[in-house]
Amino acid sequence: MIRFPSIPPWLPGLLALLAVTARAELTVDITQGVEGALPIAIVPFGQTEPAGDNLAQIIAADLESSGRFTPMPAAQLPERPVPPGAVNFPLWQSAGQEHIVVGRVTPGSAGAPFEAEYVLYDAIRGSQLLAERVAFKAADARRAAHRIADRIYQQLTGERGVFATRITYVTASGSGKSRTYRLYVADADGQDAREVISSPEPLMSPAWSPDGKRIAYVSFEEHAAAVFVQDLATGGRRKVSATPGINGAPAWSPDGAMLALTLSKDGNPDIYTLDLASGALRRLTQDDAIETEPGFAPDGRSLVVTSDRGGKPQLYRLPVGGGEPQRLTFDGDYNARGQFSPDGRSLILVHGDGGAFRIGRLDLGTRELIPLTKGRLDASPSFAPNGRVVLYTRKEGGSDQLATVTIDGRWHRALPAKAGDVRGAAWSP
Repeated sequence: MIRFPSIPPWLPGLLALLAVTARAELTVDITQGVEGALPIAIVPFGQTEPAGDNLAQIIAADLESSGRFTPMPAAQLPERPVPPGAVNFPLWQSAGQEHIVVGRVTPGSAGAPFEAEYVLYDAIRGSQLLAERVAFKAADARRAAHRIADRIYQQLTGERGVFATRITYVTASGSGKSRTYRLYVADADGQDAREVISSPEPLMSPAWSPDGKRIAYVSFEEHAAAVFVQDLATGGRRKVSATPGINGAPAWSPDGAMLALTLSKDGNPDIYTLDLASGALRRLTQDDAIETEPGFAPDGRSLVVTSDRGGKPQLYRLPVGGGEPQRLTFDGDYNARGQFSPDGRSLILVHGDGGAFRIGRLDLGTRELIPLTKGRLDASPSFAPNGRVVLYTRKEGGSDQLATVTIDGRWHRALPAKAGDVRGAAWSP
């Protein structure tokens, strides 16, 4: 977050919360299981996969991370068929498996030297549900596995998989003059993180564009807050806002044409929209309160914002076309960092009560606030594109972690992150 000219009593808590971090190089850790998850067997593919990656292991880990599947441990597999070989379905039925995935890696073409051929079977009926081939280069083996996991997930649940999507986060490492801030992009499972940009001055508040090709973020590299938009393919970037005072909390409109921002150029921190083509600014709030952390609704017609206009930080719905904000949260003495679900029916947020800050989900129909985490200092929630999982940062057992939780709060998973303190995280479209 950013520093405000006149600091209200609740702001230090917000700053501390947003600085909650995830320590680096963690192994993937499933911290809680889910009863009723579907049993599935992912048989090791029939050839040693390129680049040292085991496609079957990645697919199994992806499906397990959703909380909806329980992959059979490789050591317990009753057989290891490889397509086009026959599958002994009674054997799998006796082992309690409902679905089986068998596959192999074969030579591909010059442009994509490898091809993963896989088949998804219904073990109960003994029928084939899905059969596909995925061509890939050795360097893209992990991404091929994520794509296969997405297809299996969609076939069995009817919903979009998100394993081939990405996440972004900022780390701060070192101390004093050697302190360095880095913006990373990684696979949705936290693996294969690559550095996008580094700076000796703070970087914060990364936000994905709707097409997943750009990231907006705040940088203090010129010793003052400015908002930049970074193109991930070319590495090029553009400074889009550097008004006097605060330039913070960028959020993309659903069509990618605008950013919503917190600016203090007119005195108090207020919400503005910025037209990225023309550079035109439009002020949406003009209250004595502090207004920050905007997030667009899926239809683009309103924003969720954090405001202390009621005395303490709470979430409000703000019409983009003009009008008074409508208060959304009433439980607890602190609710901030709201984000709409992809279907617009709920919000995720940071809920503070009794000195603890946890991730919660607010049902906008019933106004029920559902706790998802049980930590003392959880922060930076971000929805997966299918709305089924939430990425966030947490402090647990004395260590800081990057983690995910399902929207029912029943399935928790720690993710690996690069070394340093994580300052915000966001899930790509």
